[in-house]
Amino acid sequence: MSDDNKRVLEQQLWNIANTLRGKMNADEFRDYILGFIFYKYLSEKMELFANEILQQDKIKFREITPKLAEYSEYMEAIKDEAIEKLGYFLKPEELFSEVAKRGMGNNDDIDQFDETKTNFILEDLQKILINIQLSTMGTESEDDFDNLFEDMDLNSTKLGKTPDDRNAIIAKVLSHLDKIDFGLEDTESDVLGDSYEYLISQFASGAGKKAGEFYTPQQVSKILALIVTTGKTKLKSAYDPTSGSGSLFLRIAKVVNDVAMFYGQEMNRTTYNLCRMNMILHGVHYRRFDIKQEDTLERPLHMGMTFEAIVSNPPFSAQWSANPIHLSDDRFSQYGKLAPSSKADFAFVQHMIHHLAENGIMAMVLPHGALFRGGAEQHIRKYLIESKNYLDAVIGLPAKIFYGTSIPTCILVFKKCRENPDDVIFIDASNEYEKVKTQNVLREEHIDKIIDTYRNRTEITKYSKKVLLSEIAENDYNLNIPRYVDTFEAEDDIDIEAIANEIKTIDERMQVTDQTIAEY
Repeated sequence: MSDDNKRVLEQQLWNIANTLRGKMNADEFRDYILGFIFYKYLSEKMELFANEILQQDKIKFREITPKLAEYSEYMEAIKDEAIEKLGYFLKPEELFSEVAKRGMGNNDDIDQFDETKTNFILEDLQKILINIQLSTMGTESEDDFDNLFEDMDLNSTKLGKTPDDRNAIIAKVLSHLDKIDFGLEDTESDVLGDSYEYLISQFASGAGKKAGEFYTPQQVSKILALIVTTGKTKLKSAYDPTSGSGSLFLRIAKVVNDVAMFYGQEMNRTTYNLCRMNMILHGVHYRRFDIKQEDTLERPLHMGMTFEAIVSNPPFSAQWSANPIHLSDDRFSQYGKLAPSSKADFAFVQHMIHHLAENGIMAMVLPHGALFRGGAEQHIRKYLIESKNYLDAVIGLPAKIFYGTSIPTCILVFKKCRENPDDVIFIDASNEYEKVKTQNVLREEHIDKIIDTYRNRTEITKYSKKVLLSEIAENDYNLNIPRYVDTFEAEDDIDIEAIANEIKTIDERMQVTDQTIAEY
């Protein structure tokens, strides 16, 4: 599909999403529209898979109805195959398009949609969404599909005051979606996945402070992904302890040929559901990801494991317990101090360092305060740099890059086995961006410059500098970028004598003008 067609699909999906906008806020209608798109994806995937199995029988999946003598036999055989290969199962009558057609009722044209002519489909739809989950019970994919649709309450009064009102709006949305071709037959293309990411980004742009809970801007995701995949075309594992919607995982998958396994953890239940949907919809097989829902710092669920690539955009300066009991935790014990309870930034650093493989690279986004705050955070920085020598790079990003906050941010890069153990590369990319409305945007040339500078450890005047560990120690392990990268722009020299002569000339002209006015 061409870029133009992709943009058309994105606009179509966004227009359909806005059908629900008047009924509820952005957070709420996001969960419904993304859930419906995911249901349509599962349906189309199921139908393509079943039709391929049925080719030798010269029958289509939709043609298998309860009236058929071999109905049960067909259903059992297809279900077993689908659960094994896809991880879930849908009956022909449960397919998205069948439900959408039933909902249309006596409407002949979606553009002339009459809500009074719809059929009631709410109960059927709710059962189907539950059945998708039930089809996985007791199977290998159960955890990956568990309660995926729980945020789609079809009986919510936010969809409409009465059941008929709710049915009408849902029937309309399904009918509009049914007209869109997702092009799943084209296995080389991920147009739907890209469009899904586009929708998530659109919701993030209007979600204010909540945006940071589930979305990392693609420009930042790309930088993190390119850093942690430096020198590699395949990865055994990728890990994100604050997975959000999974955008960092998916960006890593785009820049290498293969990632054997994705591991992640996400605290917010709704975001956790969105992450699993996003992974599946992008064609990541359920056996290739292990994403869990829980508080990463308080109840880590991947202990004892190390990962080759680690990325994260944790919540900035979040609160955490900082319970002294954590000092006996392997993640924190060697440091002797915990990150303060009011700022968990370095607790995430410590957690991720613990999970980093010896040959791995870790890149994470932090607020600038984490570079220079004192106390326990300074103590942890000193330990990481002086005792362990894990810090590889400090990269400053422009302000207003992230949705919901205008603060400038930075990227810290860590390695356990550094190729350049004597220095740390500092990059100040905070002044190179393009302003788009109220946001600052990193274009491809900005991203390329950051990555090239990091990988080649190039020193560029007023942009980057390799700093010896001894100099960082002299600065008491303060990593504030302006201490090391001088971006000061000297003003042009001023010729005082020339300016004085110019003022004298102007005064003389004014005297002449005043005299002329007086004569009048």
